[in-house]
Amino acid sequence: MLFMEYPKCTTCKKAKKWLEDHGVAFEDRDIKLENPTAEELKEWHAKSGMPLKKFFNTSGLVYKELQLKDKLPGMSEEEQYALLATDGMLVKRPLVIGDDFVLIGFKEADWEAKLG
Repeated sequence: MLFMEYPKCTTCKKAKKWLEDHGVAFEDRDIKLENPTAEELKEWHAKSGMPLKKFFNTSGLVYKELQLKDKLPGMSEEEQYALLATDGMLVKRPLVIGDDFVLIGFKEADWEAKLG
């Protein structure tokens, strides 16, 4: 499993501790240093079953600076993938990517159901 995190993020720290406490094996990747590619995002979006907008970090500074709340509805999915791939800080985190699922953000109940 791949665990995408921003190490300074408190939610990511909690999520990582949860994985370790539950003995879940994972590969760690810093979303800021090695942001997801558009191809990875397409694959993860398909696996997640979630709307693409769930992949955006709507509380992040970059999201707000770019005024994406107003711009996203007019963008194609391809444009959104390309935009997300430009900056890992635009992507909601943490992300857990398994063979047949993707968890976005840290909701302990969801993680327990999928990984516990």
